[in-house]
Amino acid sequence: MSPADNIRPGSLYGAVDLGARKQAIEAQARRQAAADGSGDAPEAATNVFDATDETFATDVIERSMRVPVILDLWATWCEPCKQLSPILEKLAAEAGGQWLLAKVDVDANPQISQALRVQSIPTVLAIFQGQAVTGFQGALPEAQVRQWFDQLMEALAQYLPPPGEEQPAADSEQPQVDPDVLAAERAIDEGDLDAAAAAYERVLARSPGDEDAKIGLAGVGLVRRTQDLNPSDVLRRAAERADDLGLQLQAADVELLSGSFEEAFKRLIALVRRTSGDDRDKVRLHLIGLFDTLPADDPAVVKARRSLANALF
Repeated sequence: MSPADNIRPGSLYGAVDLGARKQAIEAQARRQAAADGSGDAPEAATNVFDATDETFATDVIERSMRVPVILDLWATWCEPCKQLSPILEKLAAEAGGQWLLAKVDVDANPQISQALRVQSIPTVLAIFQGQAVTGFQGALPEAQVRQWFDQLMEALAQYLPPPGEEQPAADSEQPQVDPDVLAAERAIDEGDLDAAAAAYERVLARSPGDEDAKIGLAGVGLVRRTQDLNPSDVLRRAAERADDLGLQLQAADVELLSGSFEEAFKRLIALVRRTSGDDRDKVRLHLIGLFDTLPADDPAVVKARRSLANALF
């Protein structure tokens, strides 16, 4: 079990008040502009600092636009916290600014702990580009904490500058990165479809409208359904057995996976026209699932949705 498995899905994800994110970006831009105009260098960030209800947007959300900010949620009465906090502070010092450590006394700052739905302490949570991305609960030994940081920084590596290079200032047009999406893509590269699906599902649990995750999860389903099929054999048999529902669905999957989007959609729309009842509904749902593998505004999807509506009504 990895350190991240110690956290209950849904207990922290999506809990950060991202309404503060826009304010943080704008404030950062104003300060950067002021620094550029005056010739002064931006104020250096302290690797370890206290975050409060009042300063959370500036100290945590804003800084997370440049580097990951790790929240250490603790309390004075918490004995396990006294074991974990020194480990985190030690690793923050070693990190040299690659990530920052924000310490949050949950008793003194109830708004943060309530927003994050913290159920027990110590809790450690990583914030990157204004989003809660992963975390763990409990006082883990140093080796496991190091492992967790290694996994986190590996997931974020392509979105962070190399050590010693300055992180570009964030702006409102900067694409937002969800490490779970990156983890899913890496799992796909490694052939671990279960891990990829789980990562995409975590994203959708936090952000149901996330199109990248929606497309990714639909794509994983498509790969699962086709990985043991012989494409040429499926298409040959589908041409011979036009009324075999299962075979036609497989043929559409094969066509879509090969990039023949319009052919796949036309096949299933034609099938919708000549079926009824449960069979028709099965084909319709399968077709909608194939739509999900492409962006909603893809011309092939837009055209096929119109054709499907005409076929149904």
